[in-house]
Amino acid sequence: MPDHRPDELTSFIPTPPESDFPIQNLPYGVFRSAGAQRHVGVAIGDKIFDCTVAEEKGLLGTPQASRRLFQDGSLNALMGAGQDTWRAVRVQLQGLLTTDSRIREDSETLGQLLVDRKSAAMLLPARIGDYTDFYSSKEHATNVGTMFRGKDNALQPNWLHLPVGYHGRASSIVVSGTPVKRPCGQLKPDDGPPVYGASRLLDYELETGFFIGPGNEMGTPLSIEEAESHIFGMILVNDWSARDIQKWEYVPLGPFLGKSFATTISPWVVTMDALQPFRCPGPSQEPAPLDYLRQKTNFAFDINLEASLTAPGDDPLVVTRSNFKFLYWNMLQQLAHHAVNGCNLRPGDLLASGTISGSTEESFGSLLERTWRGTKPLTLPAGDTRKFIEDGDTVTLRGWAQGDGYRVGFGEASGTVLPAACQ
Repeated sequence: MPDHRPDELTSFIPTPPESDFPIQNLPYGVFRSAGAQRHVGVAIGDKIFDCTVAEEKGLLGTPQASRRLFQDGSLNALMGAGQDTWRAVRVQLQGLLTTDSRIREDSETLGQLLVDRKSAAMLLPARIGDYTDFYSSKEHATNVGTMFRGKDNALQPNWLHLPVGYHGRASSIVVSGTPVKRPCGQLKPDDGPPVYGASRLLDYELETGFFIGPGNEMGTPLSIEEAESHIFGMILVNDWSARDIQKWEYVPLGPFLGKSFATTISPWVVTMDALQPFRCPGPSQEPAPLDYLRQKTNFAFDINLEASLTAPGDDPLVVTRSNFKFLYWNMLQQLAHHAVNGCNLRPGDLLASGTISGSTEESFGSLLERTWRGTKPLTLPAGDTRKFIEDGDTVTLRGWAQGDGYRVGFGEASGTVLPAACQ
């Protein structure tokens, strides 16, 4: 069942209006605390409510679930349980955390269920079997196409007809806070043969991603009408990009080493039910998509997104302010297209949006766009400039949907760049 009036829900755990994690949110994550095993929990204020312990105590559980959901140190079992179970568990969690909860005055139980977020080590939220990255922002695709092919040929002929994507590398997905080493590979100078060396044009990409729920059998497509019931929740994604490696390698098969060295994700998975109050119209689509991608109305979510860059010893500079609602191809279309050929998607698979850019320079979702291939360097607070990311720089992505007196936030996806092994 959907949430009751979100603005009427209050928790006995203090959550100020600027908190990312009020009772209206309750995003899921996987954590380890004080040398313990991997546990599943939800963020609430500055605490984590331990779902693994709550299930062991009989406080969580639904008849729909064929097995226990929180005991294997990942969200995969919950993701595979389906929408009815997700909603039933969410209602139980909100009931346990509301101001009239039956556990509020039970200090012994609360001591076992609540963990300080600052003391917990956050881990990848799921066993990610496969990872796909899309290229679904019209503004981003137009900007990049204009740089490399000219304004009259910015979008490739297929772009307005299908969600373009490529298969990424699941093994190099890392959780926020994990350092990222600058990649090495082949680089092609404008005036000579290719050489081997460290990427000099390292970039971030401001993206979101979503985790697959039950999925589909091989050979059985997912329709656009049923796609939403197969999306568990959303995260922030920084699909780091080595622009110089990518430029030389991508013809004719697309991104490879310029992308596969690292992808940083936020640890907290915001559920689709938490985001429903922020549903809004998406961009109009012309020409009309083919029937298997067509909806009565294109939809999106009003989610503020930003990327900041912090140089060593300097203050952060917010480089990008964008919004999820700018995305041309939405998640349902991405999922329906991914499965239309019968490709089997499984619980815990991750699909990312691609860089999300808007129509203004401030909303461009990468340094490639913000500095327009390095021709418009950015000035940092202490006076240094940046065309692309340098060693020691930290890139942090944040996202939130603003409600009436509360916000549904994603936390952050942050990573610091280390020198390349080949330097």
